[in-house]
Amino acid sequence: MSASITPSLSANATPKTWTWKGFPICYQSAGETGPAIVFIHGFGASWGHWRKNIPVLAQTCRCYAIDLIGFGGSAKPTPGIEIDYIFETWGEQVADFCREVVGGSTFLVGNSIGCIVAMQAAVDNPDLILGVALLNFTLRQLHERKRGQLFWYESIGTSILQELLGNKWLGSLFFSQVAQPQTVRRILRQAYCRQEAVTDELIDMILKPAKEKGAAEVFIAFTRYSQGPLPEDLLPILSCPALVIWGEDDPWESIVLGRKIADCPTVEAFIPLKGVGHCPQDEAPELVNPILQNWILSKN
Repeated sequence: MSASITPSLSANATPKTWTWKGFPICYQSAGETGPAIVFIHGFGASWGHWRKNIPVLAQTCRCYAIDLIGFGGSAKPTPGIEIDYIFETWGEQVADFCREVVGGSTFLVGNSIGCIVAMQAAVDNPDLILGVALLNFTLRQLHERKRGQLFWYESIGTSILQELLGNKWLGSLFFSQVAQPQTVRRILRQAYCRQEAVTDELIDMILKPAKEKGAAEVFIAFTRYSQGPLPEDLLPILSCPALVIWGEDDPWESIVLGRKIADCPTVEAFIPLKGVGHCPQDEAPELVNPILQNWILSKN
């Protein structure tokens, strides 16, 4: 199947709402039978980043794609006052979603930071998560425990930027410059190997939530977040099997480092994809969908 005819939901399809801790959470679902899957997006994205995967997987599985709190159509409460935007929070959100909406045991599929969320949920809820599929998990190279691996000027530069973003005016100005169509298009064309996948629909999908109240504060809070778990902390202690899929041409997350971290007993397979960048599910759904479908169905 070619990417051009891969079934796709519209990113503007009417979503559903679930209330978590008093906040509205946006999600999408499809499929009536089979094992349950919850898809978890990356930084700045939303459920729509799985629009090319849900229709295919829903033929044999019950599919759910959630907007993490702070992103997409979900609420964006004030960082540090109403909620902390950390992986433990998002892991708890996903686990509660599995219990209250999905109704039980679930497979989790994540991309980028969504992989860390999936692993955190699985580690904290071993009785609930059946397996995790991780697509180009973030290496978190700017984590405080990894600063020593950077060149001195990179480490200092990152610290200075994070400090500057703590200024409300400067942070808002920085976000306003990033949340522009031309900037988003440039970033996506760097992240994606398949340039034709960077569509107006994708850019609109990312920019629409950025216009909502609180979006800038969430962006700044996470950009300044250099603590929390690393993938090498979570992968070895998973109580469920993991599958790792990696776009080989990811300019942000090195496949060499990813493969090294994933070299542990909990990882059943590490599957590289040639000519694919940071978001395999959106760039190459015709490759990713059968891999996910076969792996999940093999567990049932």
